Order: sequence, then structure tokens, then C-alpha cells
Amino acid sequence: MSNLLALNRDWKIRELTDLDPREMRVLLNIGSYMPIKSADIAYQSRLDSYTVSRAVKKLLALKLITTEADSQKKNVKNLLLNNNGKVLYQKLALAMDERAKQLASVLSTEETEQFYSMLEKIENKAEQLLAEQANKRIKQGVEPPADQKELIRWYKKSKS
Repeated sequence: MSNLLALNRDWKIRELTDLDPREMRVLLNIGSYMPIKSADIAYQSRLDSYTVSRAVKKLLALKLITTEADSQKKNVKNLLLNNNGKVLYQKLALAMDERAKQLASVLSTEETEQFYSMLEKIENKAEQLLAEQANKRIKQGVEPPADQKELIRWYKKSKS
């Protein structure tokens, strides 16, 4: 199902931009929550920080986003859409909203609520399982790669 719903498979979305799905996801996240930090995008989208960083670099190079210093942490930058990014964000958001409505039309209101509830349960369980696996390996003395450290951090964050 996720392969069918990949953003770059949707012809209408492909006509709007040639961004890769990761860049689209980051751009959409910035547009929805700006100003936002890369770490927050990684957590919300469950992308590893390296992937977010690569997407941010490309979006900066394409002049779709800008950065500004965070008011509380001077070494952290917040990400924002510039005018070009806002225009693309609006087009993508509209196309995705239209697609979401078409997909959701096969479900009743009750089924939609159940669907989202089940997805949330599965996501929480997947996060728990992956974090537990990582913690087990750490206890065995294995140094975890960065993505596994992020899984643990996400799990702790979602529990609080």
C-alpha cells in the first residue's frame, strides 16, 4: 500500500515537482509547522536525521526554504519556506488533500476513526519493538548506529 501511495507515483504530484519523496515530505513538514527544527521533522516524519539533512540541503540549494537562528538555542537553525517554497507547498498540499479525500471516500466516518486508531496502535507497537531491540543490543555491548539511537529517543519522547 505504501508503494502505491508514494508521492512520486501520483501523476498529478509529479507534474507539480520533480522533488524526491523525502524532499517533498520535508518541505510539507516545514510548511505545516514552520518554523521547525530538523530534529523535529525527523521525529514527526520518522525519517533519520541524515535523510532530513540531505533533504534540507537540497531544498536550500533549490531556494525553496530558508533558515533562521533559533531564539533559545543559537547553534540550532529553524527552517521556513520562502515564497517559492510556499507556492509549491500550497500546490502539493492541495493535490494531496484532493487525493486523501478520494481515498477516504471508500470509508464511513466510523471506519475512518477505526482505521486511524489501528494505525496509531501499529505505529506505537512498531516503535516500541524497534526501541526494545536497540536497547537489548546496547545492553549486550553493541554500539548502536545513529538511526537506532534516534529510535530509542523517539520511543522515549512518545512515552512522555
